[in-house]
Amino acid sequence: MKKRNCWALFLITVLASLGPSVTAATADSITLSLDEAVAIALSENPTVIVSDMEIKRTDYARRETIGGLFPTVDYSGTYSRTLKKQVMYMDIPGMDGGLEVGLDNSWSTGFSLSLPLIAPALWKSVKLSAVQLEQSIESARSSRLSMVSQVKKAYYAILMADDSYDVLLTSYENARINAETYRHKYEQGTASEYDVLRAEVAVRNLEPSLLQAENALRLAKLNLKVLLGLDAELRIGLATRLSDYEESMYADMLQPDTSLAQNTSLRQIDLQAAYLKQALKTQHMSWAPTLAFVGSYTWSSMSNGGMFEDFRWTPYSYVGISLSIPILTGGTRYYKGKQARVAYNEMQYQRTDLERNLRMQLTAAMDNIRASIKQVASSKEGVRQAEKAYLIMQKKFEVGSATIIELDDANLALASSRLSYYQAIHDYLTAQCDLEQISGNVDFDRYKLDEVK
Repeated sequence: MKKRNCWALFLITVLASLGPSVTAATADSITLSLDEAVAIALSENPTVIVSDMEIKRTDYARRETIGGLFPTVDYSGTYSRTLKKQVMYMDIPGMDGGLEVGLDNSWSTGFSLSLPLIAPALWKSVKLSAVQLEQSIESARSSRLSMVSQVKKAYYAILMADDSYDVLLTSYENARINAETYRHKYEQGTASEYDVLRAEVAVRNLEPSLLQAENALRLAKLNLKVLLGLDAELRIGLATRLSDYEESMYADMLQPDTSLAQNTSLRQIDLQAAYLKQALKTQHMSWAPTLAFVGSYTWSSMSNGGMFEDFRWTPYSYVGISLSIPILTGGTRYYKGKQARVAYNEMQYQRTDLERNLRMQLTAAMDNIRASIKQVASSKEGVRQAEKAYLIMQKKFEVGSATIIELDDANLALASSRLSYYQAIHDYLTAQCDLEQISGNVDFDRYKLDEVK
């Protein structure tokens, strides 16, 4: 993984080569598109990196299990010193004392070989480790799906905060200009002091909302930088606006993906069920006999006196077949099999319940998408009407036929309609993210740094 203190400079260099959609204004400022933000997160976020490392670890564990099918060769060596020799007594007339047996020093060294010929439990364990690898791969895919959804929502949150800030800033500027206009009228004697105070209060009432919007934008950008693994001091800008997604909404709804075939939660629970089923078979195979080819070649030596004196090495070797038949284990194998069977049955009920919940979430996401699309169309028309109403009220205010209260109401109505329009687009995009995560159909190839354009 790249060093964090060099990442910002490296990122700017890479993104600058991707095309005109990515620009770097200064050494500490970058502009990102949505695909580029997701691509960076998938390559730099620790959660994704750890999930990929877990795949390697599981693959090594699978290879470790496969290694049990190959011959095992061991070398060993032993030395023992006799402190008190054994005494052997013989029933011989006139021989009352015993006869000491053995020598002082005993050496043994050599090689031993073992090769499984029939090992049903080991064969099933190999298949079990393969299922574990599939589980790790799907878990990594789940992490990537979650990361894509998180980055997209963080990206959309910035767009929403940015547009909200612009709307409030425009409303603030309108109120400030109106207050200045009333101040000039008051100085000319055509307006009362109450009207001036009322206009200035309207300006100050908007300042807290403007500050909150500015803070929300800063926090939203910080959240995205955390997901992307970027330095908190790096300034980022986005290449799109919420309104840019309005045109694609209707095309996306023509063929919505409502299938659960690629849903990662269902796939993971199916793999867990497959693992339990394979574990049950492995447990059954523990009752089967095992047969192994064994062999040994050793050298031994025995002597009296010093431990390195009078070596007399004698070779010894053998080959053979080792058969093991399990007969009685106190019921441990039997009850382990029962546990595996119950766990497998539990998994089937859990899958049924999970699928029902996912279909409910899928329906809710589709309803939210349809409602958001309708809300976008309605809010867009509301913005048009509010803009026209504000212009009319502004003209009436300039000629003195409208009060500052009426003008403030029109200004607030315009800001509210614009915020509703952007909120509707944001709600659509968020619901689209939920639908994408539930369906699980994400093309990760499009989010590679060398593929993003």
